[in-house]
Amino acid sequence: MEKTSSTLWKMLETLYATKSLANHLVLKQCLFTFRMNKCELHRDHISQFITLLNHLKNVEIKIDDEDQAMLLLFYLPPPYKSFKETLINGRDKLSFEDVKGHLLSRDKLKNDFGSESKADRQASVLVVSKK
Repeated sequence: MEKTSSTLWKMLETLYATKSLANHLVLKQCLFTFRMNKCELHRDHISQFITLLNHLKNVEIKIDDEDQAMLLLFYLPPPYKSFKETLINGRDKLSFEDVKGHLLSRDKLKNDFGSESKADRQASVLVVSKK
């Protein structure tokens, strides 16, 4: 899968600058099929997502901030279910910067406390939700 992903990114690098219908569709397909790998670092996932958003913006496809935040959340693997629910519940508004910040905080917690066990994940959700 990783090889396919890198091939797709290389293809995007050459195509994103033109505004043809085909390029719009390829970019939208990338957006709708984008997912985080289980072993991927949050910062790498976020970086790839921002790159994809920039490609879309370059061909005049705009995605508002709240939709970007929701997409980033829903591209996370299934084990993040409680993390997603914690970020969404009880809020009036959700921003991309909020989601990005919480994900990067999880990376920092993971680095500070070593490998992430189930208890660590639950604790990091609680810490992140209190910020």
